[in-house]
Amino acid sequence: MNKIKPGREVMVVGVGLHPFGRFPDEDLGDLAIGAVLPALKDAGVKWKDIAIAYFGHVYYQGMSVGETTLSKLGLTGVPIVNVENACSSGSTAFWQAYWGITTGLYDLALAFGAEKVPRGPVTVTPEDSPERYIGGDHMMAGYALRGKRYMEETDAPATALAQVTVKARQNAVMNPFAHRKDTYTVEEVLNSRMIADPLTLYQCCPTSEGGAAAVLCAREDLARYGIDESRAVTIAAAVLTSGDYNGRGADHSAFSPYRTEPAALQAYEMSGLGPEDVDLAQVHDAATIGELQQIEALHLFPFGEAWQGTVEGRTALTGDIPVNTDGGLLAMGHPFGASGIRMIHETVTQLRGEAGPRQVVNARVGIAQCSGAGDVTTVHILKRG
Repeated sequence: MNKIKPGREVMVVGVGLHPFGRFPDEDLGDLAIGAVLPALKDAGVKWKDIAIAYFGHVYYQGMSVGETTLSKLGLTGVPIVNVENACSSGSTAFWQAYWGITTGLYDLALAFGAEKVPRGPVTVTPEDSPERYIGGDHMMAGYALRGKRYMEETDAPATALAQVTVKARQNAVMNPFAHRKDTYTVEEVLNSRMIADPLTLYQCCPTSEGGAAAVLCAREDLARYGIDESRAVTIAAAVLTSGDYNGRGADHSAFSPYRTEPAALQAYEMSGLGPEDVDLAQVHDAATIGELQQIEALHLFPFGEAWQGTVEGRTALTGDIPVNTDGGLLAMGHPFGASGIRMIHETVTQLRGEAGPRQVVNARVGIAQCSGAGDVTTVHILKRG
């Protein structure tokens, strides 16, 4: 394993969100700028102060999309990096911004993502992955295979998976940015339309449109930009891992979180923290089973026991390890390029103590995990102060 050697301390100094949902009258640039401007204002800096920008996106494959998007603010000549890394595109942009600053190349960076996701199911084509296409051409089909296997191996009942949605929707009611704010009972979740057994409609995240942004700065440069250090949140770890060939076969691991555990272990080592120090988590819950397996892979629960913790309320806002406090993908929605930075937004908001009715009490350390098509995982650990 490569030894991670960070340099300068890096902090998140501003975050912004464009609401998630459906916005037929707004283009990709509107969604992005709708997040970037609040992030700049939150940081107390101007667009001309930014030294480099990283843009996460998936569906828009036109040329120079980041440059086109930011032209609405006026191009200043700063380098703009366009990032496509499946559902981890936004979090990969954030990861790159961190490393650009910690290595001393830049002092102040913008990471942002936006997406206009088409309606309908998300599929994997033979061109995307010939191996995975066999028996797993639909994302939710892959998640369903994981769900079946998990239930078989852990004796988890279907009601436990449904409880993940119930909790997500309860959190989203308190979040003005969320796509879905209607709440359901376990029975209503299980009785919704079957998508891929055992996953019903309400156990699958909605595809959405939206934007998210974060401004990062070296701690030593906060005063130079007039940034309020009391609201800055430290990035304790920033890790990106990708898959290996064995993980791409047409089996239950096709969409498994098998890259999350090594990423988490690297992040814990880099930060000097452990799972016992984590006060809240944001994870990739494109389907209910995803949340359960991701929090186990992060070592927040022993393998096979996350479903019990969920049923007992341990992952709720008042539990000992609140998960997806803003509603997660299941309720926030999933504009691919924005979702990873949305997790950063929520983590920062919680660590600042600014989450309002969904505030986690005494939150000091948060972890954010985002997956991309099964082959990519980012893990970031943030801490207050």
